Amino acid sequence: MEERNIREAVRLAGRKAKEASRNMAAASPAAKKRALETMAELLREKEGELLVANGRDLEAARLAGLDGPRMDRLRLTPAILADMAEACRYVADLPDPVGAMDSQWQRPNGLLVGRMRVPLGVVAMVYEARPNVTVDASILCLKAGNAVILRGGSEALHSNVALARLLHEALDAAGLPGDAVQFIDITSHEAVSELCRLDEYVDVLIPRGGESLVRAVTSQATMPVLKHYKGVCHAFIDESADLPQALEIVYNGKVQRPGVCNALECLLVHESAAESFLPMVAERLGSAGVSFRADERSLPLLGANAVPAAPDDFGREFHDLILAVRVVRDMDEALAHIAAYGSNHTEVICTRNHVNAMRFLREADASMVAVNASTRFNDGGQLGLGAEIGISTSKLHAYGPMGVQELTTTKFVVFGQGQVRK
Repeated sequence: MEERNIREAVRLAGRKAKEASRNMAAASPAAKKRALETMAELLREKEGELLVANGRDLEAARLAGLDGPRMDRLRLTPAILADMAEACRYVADLPDPVGAMDSQWQRPNGLLVGRMRVPLGVVAMVYEARPNVTVDASILCLKAGNAVILRGGSEALHSNVALARLLHEALDAAGLPGDAVQFIDITSHEAVSELCRLDEYVDVLIPRGGESLVRAVTSQATMPVLKHYKGVCHAFIDESADLPQALEIVYNGKVQRPGVCNALECLLVHESAAESFLPMVAERLGSAGVSFRADERSLPLLGANAVPAAPDDFGREFHDLILAVRVVRDMDEALAHIAAYGSNHTEVICTRNHVNAMRFLREADASMVAVNASTRFNDGGQLGLGAEIGISTSKLHAYGPMGVQELTTTKFVVFGQGQVRK
């Protein structure tokens, strides 16, 4: 497609989304709920068609040599589709945030001032080989009264087109504007560049994918961007940790799904626990195929699967069965390491000391900080949001997984009885 035609197509999607966003902002909670429930039913009814479309994407990706982690994110299965349908039902049943008053107070002059939840407007999504994002992003945006523009990766084109078709069908069935979901099926990178310049219509842009995609989108965007560049997640094993419990947490964080952003990438162990804990890690994780990039003190304790850490192994997102390991003197050194190498994504402490736990919660700077739990819980569905449109590590205007509440903002509303300013 010619550059001019790409520009016109993207701008048309922006105009349609902007117009639809006004109707979505005024839509009744019942209509939005009905649309999401219908989408859940369609995912069940059209499972066969969706799997066929996804199969076409998987075969093309295999022939193109797509790597394992991206193939994993691309693949749809009956279980994944069932989870997507459950997310639709869960979000449908959430309280509708639009119009809710966050707080209210009265001024000495009698004015009643409040903060009311309102939609962001038009949310644009740029994402890679993740067809589940097509549904997650749409249902969250629609529940929050927004319109959404979707530009998925070319690897998932057939899957995304099929899912977008069902979303339009669900909106129509609920009497809501189909234009509230715009799917850009142009695979050219120029379409992304045009979308990044569409601040006339787009209120916020959310890139979701690898670090190179996020940086490319952020560098071009003319509207606010909610993002995270990478997930360098740490677990600190305190001197008082329950070591068998900590081992399960570390194993789950690294092994369950190593290619995702909330996988564990670096293990920090208090020197008092290292001699007992690290051989346990070597045996349990090593038998699962994990290799270790170890600092000088941890290297002798990690067995044959360990090699000396290179300077860039700390602060690195491996997306693989590789774990960086370091022995630290105390919590001060652990927190300093996290401050130097973390990515504000997820940090975990394993401890039985309440004072240490509370200090870590206060001082570790990340969108989710946990005590005695896996890094894998930094996920909107796992934290009770139903689904997530992404995880923000940029702090404005959201920090952490973004659900329905995070896809709204607040405006001041004022009730008066004729007051004028003096």
